[in-house]
Amino acid sequence: MAYGLMFALAGAALAAALAGVGSILGVRTAGQASSGLVAEDPDKFGKVLLLTALPGSQGIYGFLAAIIIANKIGLLGGTAVEIDIAGGLAVLMAALPIAITGLFSGMYQGRVAAAGVNITAKKPEASGKAVILSAIVETYAVLGLLVTILLVNGLDFG
Repeated sequence: MAYGLMFALAGAALAAALAGVGSILGVRTAGQASSGLVAEDPDKFGKVLLLTALPGSQGIYGFLAAIIIANKIGLLGGTAVEIDIAGGLAVLMAALPIAITGLFSGMYQGRVAAAGVNITAKKPEASGKAVILSAIVETYAVLGLLVTILLVNGLDFG
């Protein structure tokens, strides 16, 4: 296997893995807060379910980026394209926006979502505001995914 292809695969793997780790950590943080509230008041489960699930979207974005990269380098078609080291490194660099923003926004969105669970505990009618506050953090993962998509689509391997 050529080194260029190995770098490109590393980019796809980093996009999926780092964004996935961000989601794991974020969902864990929000889930712990939600579990505490639901243990005290099971009727609030529906209000905190979305807050718990929101940080999971970054993992989906990383997965999507990995699929786009795999398609770009020909792995989904069955035959990988010839990629030199510079091309492989370009793919790796193009994967970094979603890898990094997915990691950090997932972690921090979990913290904001956990704070939103506290809002919901005290004022259940304000749970929608808690969701909006949490969703604001996700904006940066969406931007990271968009940058990755634009960079990958801009690459040409001849």
